[in-house]
Amino acid sequence: MADVEQGTLRLHGEQPVVLAVHGGAGVDRASMTPADEARARAALELALRRGYEQLKQGHPSMDAVTAAITTLEDDPMFNAGRGAVFTHDGRNELDASVMDGATLAAGAVAGVHRVKNPVLLARAVMEHSSHVMLVGDGAEQFAAEVGVTLVEPSYFRTERRWQELQKALEADGKQASAAREGARHFGTVGAVARDSMGRLAAGTSTGGMTDKRYGRVGDSPVIGAGTYADAGCAVSGTGWGEYYLRVSAARDICMRMGREGESAARAGRAVIEDEIPGMGGDGGAIVLGGNGEVALPFNTEGMYRGWIGADGVPHVAIYRDDTLTMPASAGNGGVRGDDGGA
Repeated sequence: MADVEQGTLRLHGEQPVVLAVHGGAGVDRASMTPADEARARAALELALRRGYEQLKQGHPSMDAVTAAITTLEDDPMFNAGRGAVFTHDGRNELDASVMDGATLAAGAVAGVHRVKNPVLLARAVMEHSSHVMLVGDGAEQFAAEVGVTLVEPSYFRTERRWQELQKALEADGKQASAAREGARHFGTVGAVARDSMGRLAAGTSTGGMTDKRYGRVGDSPVIGAGTYADAGCAVSGTGWGEYYLRVSAARDICMRMGREGESAARAGRAVIEDEIPGMGGDGGAIVLGGNGEVALPFNTEGMYRGWIGADGVPHVAIYRDDTLTMPASAGNGGVRGDDGGA
């Protein structure tokens, strides 16, 4: 880091690196086994370590974000990539987005069926096209042209997600409860990071909602709704996308931090725990401030979540009552966090 004061170049030390991830809000304790919990925690820790390795080697925050998210996309535990849920027609439709806070560059894809890691295609859109969002067959044509890995649709099929669809189809003809409708929308993975130069980045990837129809797209691939990053804030959301879209949730959090000077914790709570539930929606988010503050707000029983700092030790949690050690204040270069749900 450097600046110029009265014609003199002044160098500053590197910023402490920080990475936070989520694997989706709406975790239902009753449906989880001890084996499920152990597997989820191990996956979150692996994602954090792989992202941290990028930061430790001096790579930019975007490298850490995509390394963490591809790890979660490859794990069928999560509703993204290989673990994506099924649409009403028995297909997998994948969405993803990324944003570079230092440049405000962004990329997104929606409704793809054969892209192994949608977050990598979103990054390719950002870096190798003049567009921000590509959808469907066109996005997959672009993937083939830039060398992003394509797979057969059967790659994404898991028995667990197939059975979830069958249950949803059986319930289609019955009166829907608000709780059941909300539960269909959960399942997203995301990451936010600050690199050693203090640059922020954010990314989100999802399989959407179980039993979705008509090419429905939620907030995850929409810049400003499910993903946003600027010089002072990075956010990735997870929850009922229709509500995140209506309030531009991710950008709203960052605008509160920028315009109003709110902390990551306060801004995250205002949107995730007040504004969205007040409209009837629910979910969570991971928020990272330019000063390194981490907040992990959510308004459901649980959210797969975790963070890792300069010491390289991953910290993860699932349920609201889990004990999660958060970053401690360490002066100007340090980190201060508030889980906002633990």
